[in-house]
Parts: sequence; C-alpha cells; structure tokens
Amino acid sequence: MSWVYEAVASALFLGLYDVFKKRSVNGNAVIPTLFVSVCCGAALWAPWVVWSAVGEMPVELLRVEQIGWADHGRLLLKSAIVAVSWVLSYFALKHLPVSMAGGIRATGPFWMLLAAVALLSERPSGMQWAGILVTLASFVALSFAGKKEGLVFHRNGWVFMMVGATLAGTVSGIYDKYLMGTIGYRASTVQAWFSIYLVVVLLPVMVGWWRRWWPRGEFHWRWSIPLIGVSLLVADYLYFEALRDEDAMISVVSCLRRGGVLVSFAAGYVLFKERNYRAKTPCVLGILAGIVLIVLAG
Repeated sequence: MSWVYEAVASALFLGLYDVFKKRSVNGNAVIPTLFVSVCCGAALWAPWVVWSAVGEMPVELLRVEQIGWADHGRLLLKSAIVAVSWVLSYFALKHLPVSMAGGIRATGPFWMLLAAVALLSERPSGMQWAGILVTLASFVALSFAGKKEGLVFHRNGWVFMMVGATLAGTVSGIYDKYLMGTIGYRASTVQAWFSIYLVVVLLPVMVGWWRRWWPRGEFHWRWSIPLIGVSLLVADYLYFEALRDEDAMISVVSCLRRGGVLVSFAAGYVLFKERNYRAKTPCVLGILAGIVLIVLAG
C-alpha cells in the first residue's frame, strides 16, 4: 500500500514541476531553460555520487551504488529517452495553456496501461480498472475542453509535440519498471546517474543553441528555473521508490502520477489567469474521483 501513497506524493511534486516549467519557459528560450534546470538537478546529486564512492554515506536513502559499464549504458539510454520527451514537452508547454498541456500529457496512463497489460502482463483489479478508466475519461474530456479556447487539436503543431512527449514518456515509464523492478537498481542510483547523463545528452543541443545553429529566442534567468530540477528530483525519487515495491503496477503508478494535473489546473487559474474553468472543473473532479478509486483499491 505504501507505493500508492508514494505515487500520490510524486503527483503533487510533478504538478509543481509543471508550474515551475510554465513560469520558466513563458516568453523565454526553451533549450537553455531546460539545460540550466537539468544542471541544477545534476549538481544536487553529484556530491552524493562522490561521497558514496569514497566513504560511508551518512544518509542511506541517498547512497548511490557502484555500477558497471553495462549499467551506465542502461541509465544513459534512460536519459536519452527522457531528453526527447522533455524537449518536446517544454516547447509545447511554452505555447499551450498549462491546464491544457497537463491534460494532454496526462493521457499517458492510457498508453501506459496498454503497454503494461501487453508487455508486462499486469492485471489491475476491477476497482483499479474503474479508477483508471474514470481518470482517463476525465483526461480526455479536459483535452476536448481546449476547443473552447481556440485549440483545434488536429491542426495544432504544439499539441502534436505534447502527444509525442507523452508517447516518449510512456516508453520511459515501461523502461523504469524494468530498471527498478527487474534489475533492482536503488532509486538513488537511477536518479543520480540519470540526472548527470541528462546533462551529457543535452549538452550538444545547448551548444547548438549557443552557437545559433538555428533561429532562437533570448534567455532570461528566473527564480523558477532551479526549482524545476528540485521539484522533479523529489517527484522522481518518490516515483522510483514506488516502483521498487514488488506489488507496484506501472499502469496504476503512472495514472496516479498524472494526478499532478490538479496542481496545474489550480495554478493555471490563480497564477496564469487562464480561461474556461467552468468546462474544465468537472473534468478535474473526475480525475480526483478516479484517483480516489485507485487509492481505495490499493
């Protein structure tokens, strides 16, 4: 049951992560914003990697295992998959309302459920199925509510970018279950090296932006940029810990994590003054109802 609560807590921080992203990329260059936030996350983990290698760690939860070249290759691949998802989602979030972007991204549980049932032979309970379906239906309804804001989904390139980011995120989620559940890496090990390798993967893209290999906007420092990395570190640590539980199902964990759209919804209204909240509110309440069903079934 603890994995359910860890997934719900992860959703809270994932919602804050989306809010900090929107605040950071709004009217700002995407690539350096992403790269600086990634560097902040790597900088937080680098001392613990060194400390774990040279001495006894005072905090067991932060101990990073010593791993071989094959393990490093697996974690580098994880970083590459996530980098694709993040680049697409950052550009899409810059041009879409945060509530709409969160709603589109939150359709991920549907794809995750299909993949988990087909590839991992997961079998959610009846109540969990009901919770997943209610949550998914609410996500889809929230996405359709975007039409009232002038977003014609099948004609909007930013929507397609967010869909691509969602599919890449689904691949990453299945791979996470393999890393945490099958191989059995510690959450701290995956998160530390994944954060560091993200800098490596994104460095060529950052060099291209710096040297103006393509038309690009200007970068402005904002206090929310380092908070992107911090909030994601907390969200991912709770997520990885949930996946380490043998009873944890990636389809359910993924669905619970997308409950972070509730935070995005509130922020869109309070901070970003977005419109159309009468149509969006029933959708968000439906998301909450689906999450409650999943938690009660856990």
